[in-house]
Amino acid sequence: MRLRTAKDRLKIEHSIIDGVREILETLLATTPEVRSVIPGVIRPVRDAKGKVRVRVTVRVQNGWKAIALSAGARQELFISTSLTQKDLERALTAAGALVE
Repeated sequence: MRLRTAKDRLKIEHSIIDGVREILETLLATTPEVRSVIPGVIRPVRDAKGKVRVRVTVRVQNGWKAIALSAGARQELFISTSLTQKDLERALTAAGALVE
């Protein structure tokens, strides 16, 4: 299955929860070390209110898995990068996310 792309590095297979797309586009524009971002499945949750929050959780083969929380939902983000967890968290904060 081919993924749709937005500006070549934001791969879109699913929709993206409110507020997260802008943060991802800013992250990709300001951080050349991030090769691509693939948003995953969206699930409803109760504690996702207010500003977009992102939690970098697990190291994966080519980068990091993160969870974005916003607008009553959570979404997995697969971030392909060579950055360390701390550097990625700093880049996400600079892009406008509240990093947990």
